[in-house]
Parts: sequence; C-alpha cells; structure tokens
Amino acid sequence: MTNGEVLLVDDDDAVRVVVAQALRRAGHRVRTAATLAELERELKLGAPDVLITDVVLPDGDGIENATRLVAERPDMPVIVLSARNTLTTAVRANEAGAYDYLPKPFDLETLTRTVAKALARRGPATPATPGDDDQALPLIGRSPAMQDVYRVIARVVSNDLTVLVSGESGTGKELVARAIHDLGPRRSGPFVAINMAAIPRELIEAELFGHERGAFTGAAQRNAGRFEQAAGGTLFLDEIGDMPIEAQTRLLRVLQQGEFTTVGGSRTIRADVRIVAATNRDLQQAVTGGAFREDLYYRLNVVPMTLPALRERRQDIGLLARHFLDRAAEAGLPRKTLDDDAVDVLEAHDWPGNVRELENLMRRLAALSRDHRISADEIRIMLGEPIAAAALADPGIDVAVRAYIERLARSEPHVLEDGSLYDRIIAEVERPLIETMLARFGGNQLRAARAMGLNRNTLRKRLDLLGIDPASRSNGR
Repeated sequence: MTNGEVLLVDDDDAVRVVVAQALRRAGHRVRTAATLAELERELKLGAPDVLITDVVLPDGDGIENATRLVAERPDMPVIVLSARNTLTTAVRANEAGAYDYLPKPFDLETLTRTVAKALARRGPATPATPGDDDQALPLIGRSPAMQDVYRVIARVVSNDLTVLVSGESGTGKELVARAIHDLGPRRSGPFVAINMAAIPRELIEAELFGHERGAFTGAAQRNAGRFEQAAGGTLFLDEIGDMPIEAQTRLLRVLQQGEFTTVGGSRTIRADVRIVAATNRDLQQAVTGGAFREDLYYRLNVVPMTLPALRERRQDIGLLARHFLDRAAEAGLPRKTLDDDAVDVLEAHDWPGNVRELENLMRRLAALSRDHRISADEIRIMLGEPIAAAALADPGIDVAVRAYIERLARSEPHVLEDGSLYDRIIAEVERPLIETMLARFGGNQLRAARAMGLNRNTLRKRLDLLGIDPASRSNGR
C-alpha cells in the first residue's frame, strides 16, 4: 500500500474523528477541515496527496469547490462523500473530475481501499462535459445496489462506449438508457428505442436499417430505420436476447464497421449512434446454446450493468412508492400519502413485477383509495394477501370490489371481452349478502327480504338463480 497525506473535509465531528482514525491506522497522515474556508487555509500549508470532501458544507458546495480544485491541481485525486445518494450527485462528482464517489453511510474498509488506489494511480483527472443538474431523473434509490448503478452511469455518460444492461423485467432498464442519454454529450440528439421481442423477425432488419421503395412487398416508399432516426443520439436495443440470429449478423457488421445500408439499398450510411442494449435473459447461456452470437455479445458487453430486482433493494421501496404517488398526483389523480405500516407491507412483498408493478399499484391506490392516507389493509387487498375479516370493512367495500375486479381482469382477461363481467360481479357480491342476511335471521326469508328491501318473491327467485339453500342458512352454516 502506498502511504500518503490525506486532507478530509466534513462538517460532522464524528465523521472526521472516525475516518481520520481509520486512515491513520492504514498508515496515512491526515489533516481535517470542517468548512471550505478551513480547507483553503489547509491548502495554503501544502496540497495533500488525496482530498476527501463532503458535498454539503456550511459555507458552500463541496462538488463545485472540487471542480475548481481539480482544474487547479489535476494531480490531486478528489474523493467525494455525500448523504445525498442520488444519481445526480454521482454524475456531478464525475463531471467535477472526482476520482471516486462514496455514498454515506460507507464502509471504512472501502474508503481506505479507495484512498490506496487513488494514491497508486495519481495523475490528471479528466472531467466530463457538465450536464444539467436534473433532480427529476427517473432513477430513484439510496440502497447500496443502486449506488453501484449510479457509479457506472456516472462513469459512462461522457463517452460513447456500448452499454449492456441486464436485469429482470420491470427493473428500469429503459430508464437507465435514458439517463445515460440525457446526461451525456448526445443529449441534444434523439433517443430512439426498439423492442426486439415486439417485432416480427422478418421485419427486424427493415426496422433497424430502413428500406427502399420496392425492397419487398408492401414497401411503397422509402422508410428510415431506427439507426437513421437516432443519428446524433442514442439507440436503445431492448430485449436484445430475442433478436433473430440472422439479424444479429448484420448488427455485428454495423458495430464493427460503423456503417450500414438500407434493405434494398446500395448507399452506405454512417452509423452515428451510441448503443445501449438491454436484456432480461442470460446472454452467456444463450451464447452457449447457440441462440446468440458470441462475437456480438462481446461487442455489446463493453460496459456491463446489472439492475437489482426490487426485492434486492427493499429499503428503496418506501421512497419509490411515495415518488409514484407524487407522480400520480401530478397527472391529476388525488394526492395520497402512505401510513408507516403500509410501507412495511410494501417492503415485505416480493414484487415479481419489480418497480413497474409497484408503480402500477400506487396509481391504482391513488385512484381507488377513499381516504387521503393509504392503509396497510388497503395494500394487502390490492396485492391479494390475506387480512383479518374485521379489517376488510376498514378500507371500504368499494376498494375491495375494485381490487377484486383488477385481479380478475389480470387472471381472467376474457371477462373483459365476453360480456360476462357485470353479471359475475353482481352475483359474487349478491351471494354473500343474501347468505349473511339469511344466517342473521335464522333462515327466515321474510325478515331477510325486508332487511335488504326486497320482495319475498324476488328473494326466492334470487335464491333459485344463485343455488342458495335457505335451510342451510337457518343455523348460520
């Protein structure tokens, strides 16, 4: 390990003491400062080998100051610490030319390793072209797994390296691609997405590269493909693992040569795009099975990135849920908040549909919940989880019925098309109503009919239609 002098800037006394002790135990000399003014005084005494700075300081912004210091002292590595664990913070640190960014709370061993690497690789930093400080970016999360994602994004936004994003469906792969585009030098160009799984295999090449008039039956005019449409910007190839093998061959040639021709054309067109690909399949396994070209895999997998499933970042669930409720309110739905125990229920769920499933649930709750605060039982009902019978009345029967219809539409979509939904729902609500009333009045049909505001003959007809035996309800069975 290369030992050196470290200057630590943090306004938290405890952080300064603990970090300084850890660095000294690792053999480094340590100076500390609590403000930017103190930092300036320390720098006048001599530049350190490594600077560690917090972002939020009493007299200014640590990242803005780091930008200036990196420009003045390009051989001094700067490590940024921050409790604002967002993608924007990671990108700002990278744009400032910081050697690394560590979100708080951080592991001391990780910090000492980072300092050792910075000392061993001292040299001029290469700041990225600054982008907008966009706090509205769609990627949200403060979990360690998301911090790893932020670091990778921050390091690739300033270049044109091809990125391969892996992860389960619903984890936000397109959001990552958009973030890379929106924060990079191609942000003024178009962002074009194409889903390989949604296009018939015989049309994929025409969709990607375009076609000339008369190139095939039905080609009445020339159409630009996605590569042309994305010129100067980013092309997002979603579900790349579903691409037919013959189209893979042509895509590989474009990535190797940087140019292409349209289907039925002869003119060479330069491929001026950045490629971000995504898959929920194991591409290495697909390569082994012969379903995906090995050479294309390595062309795409220049910068690999794996998005965590939502169940692997449970501490982000409450933050995400509240964000989606805010977005629902901005879209015109009633503004809702979450009870603390409601967040506990959300965090306990496994979320097979990942972030997309959570967003859909929050939108339904924003639309259907009667109260401005969403309870744990309402969420359990929506998720189809068992709850105490007494609690069912708490969120209201309307919420229970609406949630039931939502689940029915997902599990049996044909009910939305065959005209049976109304009769089915009425029957399923009417049955427990009649059975409960018969049981309450010991099977007395007259009293049960009066309680429900029905004629006794009408009740008898409903009993026959629903196949309810009133005698079986005389003792509450």
